[in-house]
Amino acid sequence: MEMEDQMESQKTRGISKDNLISERPIGSLGCVGWFLVLVSGFFVILLFPVTIWFCLKIVQEYERAVIFRLGRITDRKARGPGIFFILPCTDSIVKVDLRTVSFDIPPQEILTKDSVTVCVDGVVYFRVSDPIASVVNVTNADSSTRLLAQTTLRNVLGTKNLAEVLSDREGIAHSMQSSLDEATDNWGIKVERVEIKDVKLPVQLQRAMAAEAEAAREARAKVIAAEGEMNASRALKEASLVIAESPSALQLRYLQTLNTIAAEKNSTIIFPLPIDVISNFMRK
Repeated sequence: MEMEDQMESQKTRGISKDNLISERPIGSLGCVGWFLVLVSGFFVILLFPVTIWFCLKIVQEYERAVIFRLGRITDRKARGPGIFFILPCTDSIVKVDLRTVSFDIPPQEILTKDSVTVCVDGVVYFRVSDPIASVVNVTNADSSTRLLAQTTLRNVLGTKNLAEVLSDREGIAHSMQSSLDEATDNWGIKVERVEIKDVKLPVQLQRAMAAEAEAAREARAKVIAAEGEMNASRALKEASLVIAESPSALQLRYLQTLNTIAAEKNSTIIFPLPIDVISNFMRK
């Protein structure tokens, strides 16, 4: 219990410390920093006709600018789009593109849960949702997201069977998107969509699956044929019972058979004889 209390107290202290850091004014430069800013502003005013071209910056509609003043972020919100003013000696800017970026995940050799090796690739769509976090919290947000997507694909597919990989692509893509979005949230990245492009199986496994599918189709065909024979035998039994009740019905059936044979333009005509007549001759 004492250990748990200590851990909880450490967590609360860490949270309070983070809150203090986040509540700290971003633009606090100190005395020396403000002195340098004032000196820079003085030279900008003194050399105004020339320095105006170094003070004005323009960013496009799809871009945002993160401004660093003496190494510190000057505002909690990125600047842009449009034109804005900076001090040329103390300020530096980093432009961030907010457009959606897509990239292909290279084919990954993955061992599934049922010990089958497959080669899977995909595509990821993401964009920068927080320009300041994408610049401050990670060295290269684009490269980090690409590497994380590869490892996430391997981790997610490693917990799936081959049947799930082949049939539940949408569920796998949704799981990958949730994992990537949660992991890249601190980097200011929003993962919009993840898609599984192709699942490549070994040639031997493809042949085995094709043979299994063919055997399953043949088994179903045999079952359907057997059911048809059974239904046909039942129908013949019912028909024989109906014909047995009326001897004239059998004669009509003979005539119908002759009509069917004659319609096919055959040169041979068969006259059926009742078995009862032949049996009477055999007795004599």
